[in-house]
Amino acid sequence: MYDYHHLPHMKAQTASKKALWTTLILTTFFTIVEIIGGILSNSLALLSDSAHMASDVIALSLSMIAIYLASRPPNERFTFGYLRFEIIASFLNGLALMIIAIGIFIEGIRRFIHPENIQFSLMLTIATIGFVVNLILTIVLSRSIKEEENLNVKSALWHFIGDLLSSIGVIISAILIYFTGLYMFDPLISIVIGTIIFIGGAKIVRESYFILMDAVPPQFDIERIRTDILAVEGVEDVHELHIWAISTDHYSLTAHVLINECIQPFCIILAINELIKEKYNLSHVTVQVEHPSIHQHGEYGKKFLEKRNDVSEPYENEDNLADF
Repeated sequence: MYDYHHLPHMKAQTASKKALWTTLILTTFFTIVEIIGGILSNSLALLSDSAHMASDVIALSLSMIAIYLASRPPNERFTFGYLRFEIIASFLNGLALMIIAIGIFIEGIRRFIHPENIQFSLMLTIATIGFVVNLILTIVLSRSIKEEENLNVKSALWHFIGDLLSSIGVIISAILIYFTGLYMFDPLISIVIGTIIFIGGAKIVRESYFILMDAVPPQFDIERIRTDILAVEGVEDVHELHIWAISTDHYSLTAHVLINECIQPFCIILAINELIKEKYNLSHVTVQVEHPSIHQHGEYGKKFLEKRNDVSEPYENEDNLADF
């Protein structure tokens, strides 16, 4: 282990591993069953669901790799460990959901134009089994997320929420076709399923994209944090303030502060660290203490010194008047 004591840069994630292994085995088995059933019944709704299930197998495999990598400690090359791969896997999973949804839209439109016959009984039987399997897997992953916050597992959960809705959609489609004889309900339900899958994928892509771009996590207000740091005695300016997430639940903060040279720098650093820890629960904090006359800040430093001189001059004039 290297000298990283504020943030471990690794995750054990025992509950997530168990949940993902369970879902991976069950999903692989049912995907094979659903693909065969979809081909035999010629149901687009069932085939779209099986395509989504196939993507689940890939997504779960990526998630498993990410979890095992995240449990590895940092080294001299990967000083933040392998936590970020969890976010990369989430991004790819979300992207896969969106691509699958687009494929469902295209095939759904084609079948609207050219309707095809469907074997109702086989379609309904497999969809019912799929509903039960997906319900169980959704519950397993939901419980896992409650125990351990993990965007990677959340992206896998969205896959299964989409599967659960797909199964419900296929069942509804089969019943409507049986009572009305209109095969248009099969591609119509498929497009509805595709829309839900696309929205879920877009949410995962958006969330993982912000983490990959080192954006400020949504639960932190950077300007409020800046104001709180400025309120610390001795701090005269805060700049180069950055807050980002390495992975879910792993946050870092860095800041440069210009200080009053009459106050001990270590006291200011300690006060800022305690403030951020108590108020925002951030322990991985790096504060760089600076002085504008020593450290080069270009125009920013010049303006700061001018502002400081403008503030201090009235007090100097008052002292001069007191001498008279």
